[in-house]
Amino acid sequence: MAGQKCFLVTGSPGVGKTTLISKVLEILKTSNPNLKIQGFFTREIRRGGERVGFEVVTLDGRTAPLASVNPTSSAESVRWPNVGRYKVDVASFESLALPELQVKADTDLFVIDEVGKMELFSSLFFPAVLRVLESNKPLLATIPVPKAGRDIPAVGRLKSHPGATLFTLTTNNRDAMKDQIYSRLTDNLD
Repeated sequence: MAGQKCFLVTGSPGVGKTTLISKVLEILKTSNPNLKIQGFFTREIRRGGERVGFEVVTLDGRTAPLASVNPTSSAESVRWPNVGRYKVDVASFESLALPELQVKADTDLFVIDEVGKMELFSSLFFPAVLRVLESNKPLLATIPVPKAGRDIPAVGRLKSHPGATLFTLTTNNRDAMKDQIYSRLTDNLD
């Protein structure tokens, strides 16, 4: 269905949203090596089997801290917002993620993993996401499941966007979902 440019993947934490998007990108790059893709992933940082934070990773492999249980710059981190036990380093996130969301004429696809509570502490992030949507370039993004039946307001706006398609990932539908998203994306790439 052409015209649908906003593809949102949701599902429970740990179900494989990031892995799914990685696999879809791998297939896209293999089938079309000249595709210009911009964006970022959010990856867990683990130490001794325990999750101690998150980092932002660009599609070309650059990284920056997003959140940590033990931030290193403690004098500054006192003012950082909290999500559960994590302190969110908004400035670090913005320094890496925002340039990846700059709309360029030759960009074919944007990837954002994820539009979630930590990322939305940046007052500049959601306006950048909206500019991506307004560019009419396809956007593949992950979003959290609603907590207590309520979406984060920005996530609700994305879900209600006229060009949005929502894919709910479960452990049972991962392979079918990968094929479906790949097919929808290729139909909408210019």
